[in-house]
Amino acid sequence: MTQHLVSRLLLCLIFLVSVNIQSQISFDAKVSKKRLGLNERLRVDFVMNENGDDFTPPPFTNFQIVSGPQQSVSRSWVNGVRSFSKTYTYFLTPKRKGKVTLGQAVIVIKGEVYKTLPIPLEVTSAVEKPNDPNNIDYITDENIRLVAEISNTQPYLNEGITVLYKLYFRNPISISDVQELESPSYGDFWSHLIKIGQVRVNTRGEYKGETFNEVVWRKVVLYPQKTGKLDIEPLSLNLSLSVPSDRRDLFGRRILTQGQKTISAGRRVINVKSLPEENQPIDYTGAVGSFDFDVIIDKDALKASESFQAKIKVKGKGNLKLFNLPSINVPNTLEVYEPEHLENVKISLSGMEGTIEDTYTIVPKYQGKYPIPSVQFSYFDPKTSNYKTLRSQDLLVDVFEGPLAGNKTNQEKVETKQIISTTENSFRFIQLDTQLFPIKKNKFWLSSIFFILLVLPIGLLLMVILIKRFILKQTTDSASNKQKESQRLASKYLSSAKKAFHDQVIFYEALERALHNYLKAKLKIETTEMSKEKIEHLLLDEKVDGQSAKDFIVVIENCELARYAPVSSVSIKGDYQKAISVIASIDRQL
Repeated sequence: MTQHLVSRLLLCLIFLVSVNIQSQISFDAKVSKKRLGLNERLRVDFVMNENGDDFTPPPFTNFQIVSGPQQSVSRSWVNGVRSFSKTYTYFLTPKRKGKVTLGQAVIVIKGEVYKTLPIPLEVTSAVEKPNDPNNIDYITDENIRLVAEISNTQPYLNEGITVLYKLYFRNPISISDVQELESPSYGDFWSHLIKIGQVRVNTRGEYKGETFNEVVWRKVVLYPQKTGKLDIEPLSLNLSLSVPSDRRDLFGRRILTQGQKTISAGRRVINVKSLPEENQPIDYTGAVGSFDFDVIIDKDALKASESFQAKIKVKGKGNLKLFNLPSINVPNTLEVYEPEHLENVKISLSGMEGTIEDTYTIVPKYQGKYPIPSVQFSYFDPKTSNYKTLRSQDLLVDVFEGPLAGNKTNQEKVETKQIISTTENSFRFIQLDTQLFPIKKNKFWLSSIFFILLVLPIGLLLMVILIKRFILKQTTDSASNKQKESQRLASKYLSSAKKAFHDQVIFYEALERALHNYLKAKLKIETTEMSKEKIEHLLLDEKVDGQSAKDFIVVIENCELARYAPVSSVSIKGDYQKAISVIASIDRQL
């Protein structure tokens, strides 16, 4: 009994000791700061008071490891009490702004798994550094610059500007690798990134009167789509570099320390001027730059039913991809097809340069001489701050062979026959065959003629019914096919519009076609009939509520206005969402 009691006491003692030891084990994560700038470093220490195995750091998803892990161990005995500390240290730089979380680290100590607690952090924009000559960050700040050079800080709306991002550095700093951390989105601009190829170092670069090594890191051409003050977001780079330390080798030379540095070009603001409303031509469609204009036809003499092409061409330097060409006007007796648009535009540091063309295929129906009236094109010249208007020459097309307009092509020819009459004095031939008739005649209702006359109307009626059904089926199938095709085209153009948020012209052209084809599918009307008044009237007649009909007209009007004025990306996305919403609303009501 006593022995059993002693055993139980020993077991309890061992359990209490083990619990006490286990309760004294700690594994914690400590950070140097919980709020830091995008260009700052974060020190993370994973500290334990007992030696462990299988240390696993967190994934560091939102960070880049600058150095680490660095391992340090501390042991001491004070008044007979042992203390132990082991630390894994990492130096990190954030990859993005915003609220991020440092995940859990894991280690096994004496067979048990321990985890640190997640640590929430906040990353802000790049911050200024203290001017401490003994600080390595100060050394790099004094010898490294990232600058955004803007060609024009006060451009007109749709006038091209260039932004050059240049990296300046000088001895004793050397850079081995560069990675972009934060890239500008250029939301209020039409933008084009110019490929640089191999990065070259200019050893004779100059920044604020001082000599630096110069590297052009990024070239971008921007065309502002809004007026007023617009932000150009900062560009941030992470640099892998070598910095001289305070330590020296046996020969007295400084030992280089490998490290990482995050640097930012900072936010820039430009002031975009509105185009003057005074003297603005009625036909102005948003062209800004310096251009030549012409209308060219490939034939001036041809036969009816043959075709010729009329080309409207603009050549020059400016926002060639951001405006519409004027349309051509021809007599009604000429059949004109939708133009084929062609662009041959090169984009360099000086902006867009090249030609854009709309080629119309035209077919005359009748012979005659047809004038092609002069076409007018207007643009704004930012160098002179004036509008300029160019006009093409009047052209004449001679259709020398074919039908004449207004003449009958088919004339009826009437043939008359002479009727010969006989009299009693006329010569008669001798009849060789007798013409005898039975005295007793068969009854009519038993004759074959009676049955033919009886069946014939029924057969004709059945034939008429079958023909009408066939014609109705063909018409229905044709209408149904047209309706299905229009519905398919509407979905196609909506999809095309969604993919073209970056291009105003393509987006609104696709959106307008989507709306038109949707109406063709739902209301069974042709595009040529689609005036805004008629659309609204037809929608209301189909019991569509007034607000939905009004919203539909608003979207169409926005598509029309976008041909003549630039529109922001926010407005483009808003018009797309409004179109989707109003189509869904009308679908529920029809």
